[in-house]
Amino acid sequence: MASPVIAVVVGLAVTQVANLVTTVFLHRALSHRALRLSPAVVAVFRVITWTTTGIRPRQWVAVHRKHHAFTDIDGDPHSPVLLGYRRVQLGNVGLYREAAKDEALVARYARDLPADRWDRVLFDHALLGLSIGIALLVLVLGWWGLLAAGVHVVAYLGLSAAVNAVGHTYGRRTYDNPARNNQWLAWITAGEGLHNNHHAAPTSARLAHAAREIDPGWWLVRALVARKWAAVRHTETRVRVEAAA
Repeated sequence: MASPVIAVVVGLAVTQVANLVTTVFLHRALSHRALRLSPAVVAVFRVITWTTTGIRPRQWVAVHRKHHAFTDIDGDPHSPVLLGYRRVQLGNVGLYREAAKDEALVARYARDLPADRWDRVLFDHALLGLSIGIALLVLVLGWWGLLAAGVHVVAYLGLSAAVNAVGHTYGRRTYDNPARNNQWLAWITAGEGLHNNHHAAPTSARLAHAAREIDPGWWLVRALVARKWAAVRHTETRVRVEAAA
C-alpha cells in the first residue's frame, strides 16, 4: 500500500531516472555528440524525457550549446557570475524558458536537430507528456502519486539549477576554465557535478577524469556500450586546456 514515504522515495527515484536521461541523452549524446545511441535507445530516451521533464531536446541542446559558446560572459543564458548565484539557483527554469523560446537561438545552435513528425505529434507538447507521467504515478501510487510528482518536480528543477549555479560558483578547478567540480553534486546529478572536467573536455562521454572522481552517468554509458546500444566518440579523454597550476 502506498504511503507518503513511498511517494517521496518514488519521486526521488523518478528524478534520478530523469537525471540519467538528461546527462546521457540530452547532454552527452545530443549536445556534444560524445556518443551515438541506437535508434531504439533514442526512442526510449525521448519518451522518458517527454514524460518526466517535458523538455524539447532541440531547445535544451541549443541553450546548452550557447552556454558553452559564451561561458560566464555576456550571452551566457544562465551564468551566476553575471546574474548572481541566487537568481540562477532559484530561477534557472525561467532563464531556460526565456532562452528556449528564442527561435533564432534554437535555429542557430540546434540546426542539426530539426523537429520531426514525432515531435509535431507528441514530443513538442510538453503538458501532454507531463500529464501522462503524472497519470502513471497516480495509477501506481493512487493519489499519493501527486506527492511523488511534486517531489520530482522540485528535486529535478533544483538539481538542474545547481549544476549551473553551484557548478560555476563553488568547488575545485582542476582545469583552467570557469566551471567547478563538486563530487557531492555529481553523485546526485548523474555526474553533472564534475562540471570543470566537462568544460575542459566537452566531447568526452566520461566526466570523471581522476581515480577519486565518480561519474554515475558513465555507468549507464558503459552498460549501453556493452550491449552494443551505444558507441563513444573518443576512447580517451581529450582535454582542450592544460591543468591549472
